[in-house]
Amino acid sequence: MKIKVCVSGALGKMGSSIIRTIAAQENMQLVCAVEAPNSTSKGKDVGEVLGIGSLGVAIATGDELDAALRKSKPDVLADFTVASAAVETVKKAAENKINLVVGTTGLTNEQMREIKNAIEKNKISAVISPNMAAGVNVFFKAAQEVAKTLGRECDIEIIEAHHKFKKDAPSGTALKLGELIAQAAGKNVGKEKFHSVRAGDIVGEHTVIFAGDGERIELTHRAHSRQAFVNGAVKAVRFVHGKKDGKIYSTWDVLGYRT
Repeated sequence: MKIKVCVSGALGKMGSSIIRTIAAQENMQLVCAVEAPNSTSKGKDVGEVLGIGSLGVAIATGDELDAALRKSKPDVLADFTVASAAVETVKKAAENKINLVVGTTGLTNEQMREIKNAIEKNKISAVISPNMAAGVNVFFKAAQEVAKTLGRECDIEIIEAHHKFKKDAPSGTALKLGELIAQAAGKNVGKEKFHSVRAGDIVGEHTVIFAGDGERIELTHRAHSRQAFVNGAVKAVRFVHGKKDGKIYSTWDVLGYRT
């Protein structure tokens, strides 16, 4: 039986790449594609719009999301949009008992509370992560281990670079990195310790510097293409499929870092 997937943000950089990858999977089927309410592609076959041939899925818009979900009945909805849209999409998916993979960044604490409440109330399951690439999450682990040993003795700086169209800064990945380091080192990583670059078509680069007296450690992850993130999102879809426990999982759960 194929996993039926809906992608919100279907024509965005991540959403379109996820759709292309899902279309190549034997055990997955795209059944719904959602774009912003003002999209000029409304009603068009998403595969034809993306240049991969007809997929038999007409693009729906956010204002008709509930009807689209009821008609297509996806098992999992993947959201890679913007924070304000993601909250409403999550609520509607939760009401329809659809599991979630959310990679949208820039969510406030209040928005995360709304999302958590919707997931718990409706007893669905979700994977929520600012970065689903396997390599990034190994990078997180490595930085955490260094922070456990040297974090209190070092100055810590986090540098991240992305393409010029990325709206949030620091990136969700950088903020997660800072959170993990702070937990491991037992000290706060202040806002002044984050440095953001927005230029050209940079896919994503993150560096953390641990600088002590006489030596320093630098850890860097560079994404060569978005496919690393896409592969992680597809793994997350497989992981969350079939779960109905009201829990929020992370990419570490998907990769088996937690039991």
